[in-house]
Parts: sequence; C-alpha cells; structure tokens
Amino acid sequence: MSVSQTTFRAALLDPSAVVPEGLWDAEERPAGRRFSVYRNNVAVSLTEAMHQAFPVIAKLLGPQNMDGLAGLFLRKHPPSSPLMMFYGEEFPEFLAGMEQLSHLGYLADVAHLELALRRSYHAADSQAAPPDALAVPPEEIVLAKLEFAPSMTVLRSEWPLYSIWRFNTEDGAPKPAPGAEDVLITRPEFDPAPHLLPKGGADWIARVQAGLTIGEAFEKTSADFPEFDLGATLALLLQGGAITSVTIERLAT
Repeated sequence: MSVSQTTFRAALLDPSAVVPEGLWDAEERPAGRRFSVYRNNVAVSLTEAMHQAFPVIAKLLGPQNMDGLAGLFLRKHPPSSPLMMFYGEEFPEFLAGMEQLSHLGYLADVAHLELALRRSYHAADSQAAPPDALAVPPEEIVLAKLEFAPSMTVLRSEWPLYSIWRFNTEDGAPKPAPGAEDVLITRPEFDPAPHLLPKGGADWIARVQAGLTIGEAFEKTSADFPEFDLGATLALLLQGGAITSVTIERLAT
C-alpha cells in the first residue's frame, strides 16, 4: 500500500498523528521509528527557524511559548519553499488571529517588522545616490523626484513599534511609551536597520513614491502634520542609502 503525499505531509507536521501505514525502510521493514525520528527533526528545524526569524517575538513570549506557537504555525502553514529565508511570511497574520494573544495587540506589528528586516536583507542590491545629490538651492529641491532602493520599507503602526523593538534589542534602551510610531527600514550596507520616522514621514514617503515632487509631497503632508520635519526624514533616507535617484525638473528660463 502506498502513502499519498497529503497523508505523509499531514503526519509529518503533526506529532500526535499516527505513523502512516505503508512506509518501509530500505530493508522492507515498517519505518515507524525512523519516521518518528525524521518527523521530530523536521519539527525541531522549523521551530529553530522561527526563533531565528522572529527573535523579538520569541523574547516577548518566552522560549516555551514560542516553541508551542511554532508548532501550531507549522501545522497550519507548512513550508511552501525549500528556502528557509521565506518561511514564516504568514506569521504576523497568524499572531493577529490568535485569540489567546489578543491582549498583546502589538505582537503582529512586531512580527511584521522582523519580517520586513528579513526581506530587506534579501532584497536586490542598488546603488545609492551620492550624499550631495540634494546639495542644490532650495528652489530646486522642491522640484526633485526621488526613487528608492528595493531594500527600503516603511511600516505604520498604532503601537510604539520602534520603541518596542529597540527595548528588546538594545541594552539600556528606554521603556516604550504609549503612542503610534512609524518605522523606516534601510540597508546602507549589508545589514538592514529600523529607524523611527518623524510624524508625517511615512505619509511624505508614500506621496513621493506615488510620483509627487519633494515640494508637492511636503505641502500635502504639512497640511496634515504642521510639525513635519522634512530635513530629518531626508537625512534618514540619505544616511541609509535609501535614495537611488534624484531627478530635478528645472523650470525653463
């Protein structure tokens, strides 16, 4: 009797499932014990992959709780690719749907941040614009259009997302205070890093990505956030190598 792939896969990911009938070893003996060892190795490997992919979530929940969540997750979302760098993409939504964790509403956003850092690490390389790319008169800066690196990401959150991440990754970091925070991820060299965006920064970047000039995006963003700091936002982007192209459409004279 042969074993279907569906049956084999279901039993492989569920330690409580019985060993499928019809599995034999090289000497044509029932492969029950060998299958159990293999199943355990798969579960351990995928659990370790989740710990490595979401270290802040693991720290917030504790190792044992993370182990349990990883087990539940892998049975619901088995790997769809042999490349482990893609494993766990459904984890933020999985956390958001866990009623037992509803009192920790920020967990899904933290998972989104950790996932975005991983995506940034594996994003395509790009050539950053030189530091003096915007060293032009103010009347020309407002006419500039920007393009951004594939490794750049902006995350919006109703929670103090950056502060939570920093508190759990940096020694001596201040305890997070209530409030929404938007995060910019850049990859200046090899390792991506998150940065706290000024209020309105995420809106301004989104408008520039949509094709507005620096000045047009600033005008619209300032209407919503009068305190918006354009200089600080541009500095984060330039220092992080996130701007790849600056095009200034100069007015005809």
